[in-house]
Amino acid sequence: MEPEEFDSDVLRQFVLAFKKGKLKPIVKSQPVPKNNKGPVKVVVGKTFDTIVMDPKNDVLIEFYAPWCGHCKKLEPVYNELGKKYKNEKNLVIAKMDATANDVTSDHYKVEGFPTIYFAPRDKKNNPIKFEGGDRDLEHLSKFIEEHATKLSRTKEEL
Repeated sequence: MEPEEFDSDVLRQFVLAFKKGKLKPIVKSQPVPKNNKGPVKVVVGKTFDTIVMDPKNDVLIEFYAPWCGHCKKLEPVYNELGKKYKNEKNLVIAKMDATANDVTSDHYKVEGFPTIYFAPRDKKNNPIKFEGGDRDLEHLSKFIEEHATKLSRTKEEL
């Protein structure tokens, strides 16, 4: 609720609209990118559901902070990862500035940066957190290969 003026009538109207299901949640979001054709898709608060929660695709999502040193170190590796899998129709490599955008699903907990999840297309509410491995091309690729539901390439070709 972000009223210009606050009084009992404004509050009453807000509560009635809430009860009728006519309110839309306020989602903190950067503008939706005009061009999102790169190997790593940019996700913002307003596009989280359409990109990350899309049941047609597996999604690897990195939640980062622009000021985070570990995130800056990961960026070239993550771009390489995006290039490696750019021809996979059912796999999206994505990133989201978690300091400027709301994560609209409670299943994606971001408690530090970077936080990386794999969201299988058939289990969006049960994402798999990347933990314990080095954040390099080899370990991230292995993580994807292990959890992907449908890759066009075979492991022998990699």
